[in-house]
Amino acid sequence: MRVVIAEDSALFREGLARVLTEYGHQVAAAVGNVPALRQAVCIHRPDLAIIDIRMPTEPESDGARAAADIRATLPAVGILLLSQHIELRHCVGLIGTAGFGYLLKDRVLDLAEFDAAARRVAAGGSALDPEIVRALVQSRSAPTALAALSGREREVLGLVAQGHSNTTIATLLRLSERTVEAHMRSIFGRLGLHDDGTAHRRVLAVLTYLDARLGPAGQPWPVP
Repeated sequence: MRVVIAEDSALFREGLARVLTEYGHQVAAAVGNVPALRQAVCIHRPDLAIIDIRMPTEPESDGARAAADIRATLPAVGILLLSQHIELRHCVGLIGTAGFGYLLKDRVLDLAEFDAAARRVAAGGSALDPEIVRALVQSRSAPTALAALSGREREVLGLVAQGHSNTTIATLLRLSERTVEAHMRSIFGRLGLHDDGTAHRRVLAVLTYLDARLGPAGQPWPVP
């Protein structure tokens, strides 16, 4: 897997590069600002771009804006955003799409988990930090688009939103894969996501899940 890293902290940037190299990946470039990121991605066409959501030499939330631009121009490049704190406003359009991940930087401390998330995003999957998912779902005043789902189905879909496969969900919930598959079929049916041969129903289900938990302008609904 070829990776481009954009992170303004030299120490954190070098640490990421070392971890990725130790896990067998090729770090094509490790840069500290958005212009260098754009150039590196255009030159190297990596499998994955790991981007700090904020780099202070640029406008606010520049990393998220750069990620959106990369997705628009080079959709095959996986995008993994990293952030010290949860920030959703400028990246909500990417959440739930294939080949996108958003992790808090503390998650990098679990090296095996971070590597698995990076591989998943580069392969076209998704990876959302559990804390980010929790921030999206903790409001009781959110719209009721998911009201038709059972508690277990919402639990399964929440794990899907984090980027987990059916196999992993089965392990986490101590269910059989067949049971998880049955839950997913039920979720698709209840949300009206019918298989027409073109739509990525799993991504659409995650988008429905997240849309139901976001308020105006992509902000979480206020917690009462």
